Amino acid sequence: MSQQATRTTSTRPRRPQMVMEVVAIEDLSPTFKRITFGGEDFDLFQDSEAVDKYVKLLLPQNPAAGLTPPFDLTELRKTLPKDELPLRRTYTVHSVDTETKTLKMDFVIHGADGLAGPWAEHAKVGDLLQFSGPGGKYQPDATADWHLLAGDEAAIPAIASALESMPDDAVGHALIEVATEADEWNLTAPEGIDVTWLHRGGEFTPESTVIEQAVKDLPWRDGRVQAFVHGEREIMKALRVYLHDERGVDRADLSLSAYWAYGRAEDAFQAEKTMPIGQIYSETGVQY
Repeated sequence: MSQQATRTTSTRPRRPQMVMEVVAIEDLSPTFKRITFGGEDFDLFQDSEAVDKYVKLLLPQNPAAGLTPPFDLTELRKTLPKDELPLRRTYTVHSVDTETKTLKMDFVIHGADGLAGPWAEHAKVGDLLQFSGPGGKYQPDATADWHLLAGDEAAIPAIASALESMPDDAVGHALIEVATEADEWNLTAPEGIDVTWLHRGGEFTPESTVIEQAVKDLPWRDGRVQAFVHGEREIMKALRVYLHDERGVDRADLSLSAYWAYGRAEDAFQAEKTMPIGQIYSETGVQY
């Protein structure tokens, strides 16, 4: 089926919009904050068993303009130019607590660049955030012989959630690339999962990244592997070739997709997903 046909015949339901309030903030490392959200709209959040749950944040491009949630994009488009409209950003949900009616999200803090990072860096208890979702579908398979999890900073929240949800007897490897030792998290993982932190020594560049080679250097275990591999787009393309084409990991056992692309803002990155440059599986254009 063509990409155009896929888009025009899609019956994917619209995910609910919700506005939730910041109720707690925790510094996980110099580059990560964990923010807890609550409020009446929690009841709109349609939770699932997926451990890679993600939501689409709606953030103002210019916080100084004074726009505050809830945003009605249909109405705002009538009065605001395009470059002042709120923009969507994708973020992973770390955990959901139905008893306290709260959910937690982890944000990368990397200076003034972007929208979500600066918003999280300056967030205060009582601030409001609008988002829709959740999406996501990965769940650790207890019948797999071993597990492989790999990614950079963008994938840490999902990897952390996956590790926490695995059975105690799970075995395998988790490879996580960060800038320096200061960026490491205190993760909870089964004893049989070897967690390895990889330090590239600074900001991500195509020359400094080390995650691709680390995955290729990993001793390959016997049996069926379930893999969760997410991160920068060009690295994911290379690891798709390695894992699927060379190692023969079945697509059903391979959750692999690009969370971001070097040198691209998220709007351009999202727009390119239907183009050859943005396709991880080039023959289908599907993002896994």
